[in-house]
Amino acid sequence: MIHMALKPEKRSDNREVTYNSERWALLREYREKATQIMIALESFRLQTLAHGSLARGDVNKKSDIDIFIPEPQSSFLVETALEKAKIPVNVRLVVQATPSYAMKAYIEVDARTSVSFPLMHMRKVELEFYKFGGETTLNHLRNGVRVVGVDKRLMLIEPSEGGHSESSIIGCEENAAKILHISVETVLDRVHALLRRDEVGRTGVFIKKELASEETFEMALKRLADENPAVRRRLKA
Repeated sequence: MIHMALKPEKRSDNREVTYNSERWALLREYREKATQIMIALESFRLQTLAHGSLARGDVNKKSDIDIFIPEPQSSFLVETALEKAKIPVNVRLVVQATPSYAMKAYIEVDARTSVSFPLMHMRKVELEFYKFGGETTLNHLRNGVRVVGVDKRLMLIEPSEGGHSESSIIGCEENAAKILHISVETVLDRVHALLRRDEVGRTGVFIKKELASEETFEMALKRLADENPAVRRRLKA
């Protein structure tokens, strides 16, 4: 399914958004689904995070359910945890956004639900990407906690009792970094990337390959490292 990319907005005012009962019900539904996946993974002692609109709370019918394991893991352990919980593994992909970014494993549960984890250690700016968009834990999901984060329009989403408030971070990157508790460099990096995507159209990724049925993520990483010097350099970094 093709997702239409949201365009950055440069609106300077702060706007209040009130959720109706349907939107609250959708948030509960998505969070319940994420919770079941995270319980399955954490039962195998795999630390998990939910990120994006699911963590912030500003979901809609096109929102994704993205579960992230922040440390490199045995793919056998991850897939076994999902299998034991009868959570389907429909597509397995290795993705590397740029040569300088860590390669990640993506397991698609369905068209809008995925579990991902790095296949090599991630740099600070890469880990802060998840805080930039909003990240939350299993306990927070269970307790209905919503967190601040930035959406693809570069709008800072701050949860409120009735929904959320939103304001553009363009030109306010330093303040956004303080609110998000991340470095200004990470905020500037994301602003640059999303503005560039808006300017030149949807940007591609360095590597995106689907695994063969008998192939493990570790096998795919080794094959790509053998074939591609840039992957090999990032793996050794």
